[in-house]
Parts: sequence; C-alpha cells; structure tokens
Amino acid sequence: MLPNKSAPEVGNATLEVNPDTLPIPEKQRTTMPGTVEKIIPAPHPGLPEKAQISIEGADHLYRELRIENKLSDENGEDVKLKKGAHVEISVSKVDDTKPHE
Repeated sequence: MLPNKSAPEVGNATLEVNPDTLPIPEKQRTTMPGTVEKIIPAPHPGLPEKAQISIEGADHLYRELRIENKLSDENGEDVKLKKGAHVEISVSKVDDTKPHE
C-alpha cells in the first residue's frame, strides 16, 4: 500500500488516514436569532399566511426568510407567530441526498 501523501508524519512513520472511516458527527447545526418582521396574509382562502423573518447575522441578500405561519408548540397545539416575535432559526445537516428508490 502506498503512503498517503497528505497524511501527517509521526516521527519516522507516516500515519495513513482513510477519509471513509473517519467519524462523522451525528448532526451539524447552526442556530441564528431572528425577528418576525411582518405577517403576510394568504392571497387566496385555501392558501396559508406567511411569516417573514429577518435573520440576524446572515448575508445581506439572505436575511429574509418566509415560512408558513402554522407551527406547533411543545404540546402539539397549533400556534402562529406574531409580528415582532423573537425566534431562533436552526439549520442542520441531517443526511446527504439520496436518489429516489
């Protein structure tokens, strides 16, 4: 087996690292604070209203996020966001993409 050229050297020996066997964290996540800027009424009776959230710390062109204003609390009850509410936006990497089976 040929030594891995990018492997770190330990004394006179070379440590071989196989990227396929490295531990991968279960979840990679980031959380950012945000504020509900406005509530956008549904354009048609069958469509949901939206909450526009301003994300602090995001790049200028990506600061606004619009989501359906239909959430659930810890008891499973339906709740809605109000204008001015402080929220936390979490983004996590759950899994790599997979082809449809």
